[in-house]
Amino acid sequence: MQTVEIFTDGACSGNPGPGGWGAILRIGEHYKELSGGEKNTTNNRMELMGVISALSALKHPCHVILTTDSKYVYDSVTKGWARSWQKNNWIKSDKKPALNKDLWEELLRLLDIHEVEFRWVKGHNGHPENERCDQLAVAQREKFVKVK
Repeated sequence: MQTVEIFTDGACSGNPGPGGWGAILRIGEHYKELSGGEKNTTNNRMELMGVISALSALKHPCHVILTTDSKYVYDSVTKGWARSWQKNNWIKSDKKPALNKDLWEELLRLLDIHEVEFRWVKGHNGHPENERCDQLAVAQREKFVKVK
């Protein structure tokens, strides 16, 4: 199974508001950047979209080392919360509905295809790939800020 490094970040101006996401995929010396955004979204949706878009770009099952600065994404996956929400018909332990069900369903589907190891890094802390993903996300967000 091929190993792929993925780095992701999301950005949002207001919550909700215009947002963007950025991702970097690296296999050995091969490197690809992806980005996108939405006019009216939330930061957590953009964090999820970065991860989903990067994993969706893989053409076959891979071992993925995925680095994110999103505690929402990291904790929800590594602590088993998202699988629990799914098992409980998208109701959290506090009996409130889980947010972003559509994106979580897609991410969990992708996690069933790929062997993904999640790593968390502190955002805006000099991590080169995280900083670049932030630049990509902010550039996408700015496209929608100017459109207002």
